[in-house]
Amino acid sequence: MPYANAAATTNTAPHRKNAALRSSSESPYQQRTTERENPAQQLIKQAVDFLIQQLEAGKSETLTAYLAAMARFHQYSFGNILAIARQRPAATRVAGFHTWKELGRFVKKGEKGIQILAPMIAARRRKDAAEQEYTPSHDTKPAPMLIGFRAVYVFDVAQTEGAELPAIEHKIGGEVGAHREGLIAFLNAQNITLEFNERIAPALGVSYGGRIALLPGQTQAEEFTTLVHETAHELLHKTERRTMTTATVRETEAEAVAFIVGQAIGLEIGTASSDYIQMYAGNAALLAESLEVIQRTSAVILGAILVEDATPAPPENTVLG
Repeated sequence: MPYANAAATTNTAPHRKNAALRSSSESPYQQRTTERENPAQQLIKQAVDFLIQQLEAGKSETLTAYLAAMARFHQYSFGNILAIARQRPAATRVAGFHTWKELGRFVKKGEKGIQILAPMIAARRRKDAAEQEYTPSHDTKPAPMLIGFRAVYVFDVAQTEGAELPAIEHKIGGEVGAHREGLIAFLNAQNITLEFNERIAPALGVSYGGRIALLPGQTQAEEFTTLVHETAHELLHKTERRTMTTATVRETEAEAVAFIVGQAIGLEIGTASSDYIQMYAGNAALLAESLEVIQRTSAVILGAILVEDATPAPPENTVLG
């Protein structure tokens, strides 16, 4: 799920992720809960165990194929990015003729290539024998050096045809029911506004701190899990604790919360959450380190949206007949 977390902060202390739990600015959403206090704890434990199993199993076949394909697309220099934008403003993914062929796609007949510059690297040659006298070892290989640039041509994916490129499937199924309204009511109570904005694409959701934006057009199940993900960012990562965490930690925590809440209300999430976490280099060990804060935040959200499902316990002295 491509989410965006606004105002990213660089962190140099990735192992202090839970230190803020002991700070004076501790969030009320990180207070300890027990199974007796919150009946959703068993649901949380089951979901956590399942997510850990998925992460320990490694990357899914879909994610592995996606990452392998992405590795074939080069990172272009700023100058080449400008050249691509000038010649084909709508380009989304470009590669050379042979790279497309390796991916099972072929450039359409008549398509005009996008010209960029490729570096020319060659071994540095010694000018004379006298210079080599100062060389520590005559067996040392000449160091490669940049000797210039040459024009090459790349093509946008829209200029090709053939096999579909691997993509991460984030289809989430199931019925959200009244839980969506419950989550929105919870956000209102926290003074967090919700809006829909097409301009955040390709992100599905963005957390701004006191405001969440969602991309319109998602299915109800996808929209719900996106909203839970961004809600987790709002509760956990808009305070002093943000400076104690890395982007990997924050995305792992937010997506784990989304997975737990989604599982608890019966959504079919598959490997979408584990794939997303691993895209950010997260893993089962990292999830375990953040487990307490993940469980607490999940319990708070579930406590708000499952309140109508709970059957009130009878008074201790009530006789059931």
